Amino acid sequence: MKQRIYIDTSVIGGCEDSEFSKWSKQLFHEFQRGLRIAVISHLTRRELETAPEEVKEVLPAIPHGSLEDVFLTEEAEALAQNYIQDRVVTTKHVLDAQHIAIASVERVDVLVSWNFQQIVNLNRIRGFNAVNLKLGYPVLEIRSPREVLYEKEI
Repeated sequence: MKQRIYIDTSVIGGCEDSEFSKWSKQLFHEFQRGLRIAVISHLTRRELETAPEEVKEVLPAIPHGSLEDVFLTEEAEALAQNYIQDRVVTTKHVLDAQHIAIASVERVDVLVSWNFQQIVNLNRIRGFNAVNLKLGYPVLEIRSPREVLYEKEI
């Protein structure tokens, strides 16, 4: 079964960032080849509306069979509010909490992000997963694209 990877906007924008492009582009190459499934939320699509044109062109290059659309449901919104109530993130970062919640509710294999402050952060990952376990959701793997591609020689 193909790995389902929730990607946030930072991973898409990373294709055009000198620090992250090598890893983001490799991940998108794997989506394009059908090796993994890109899970995209409507939140990510909405964030991309104000992105530069070259960033907007990244998602359409993924074949339909390698792309899965997901949404912020009432269940995911409630889970995001629990992250805030348990002080994993503040209300200022509700969008980050919503990304984590959608990925948790959708039971993706891994969420990837370049957001090291609010998402790919050991203390926050522990906090998100403590809330998930308390509420009956599985542990969510949260990694950078580089960690997901660690076995690849790039």
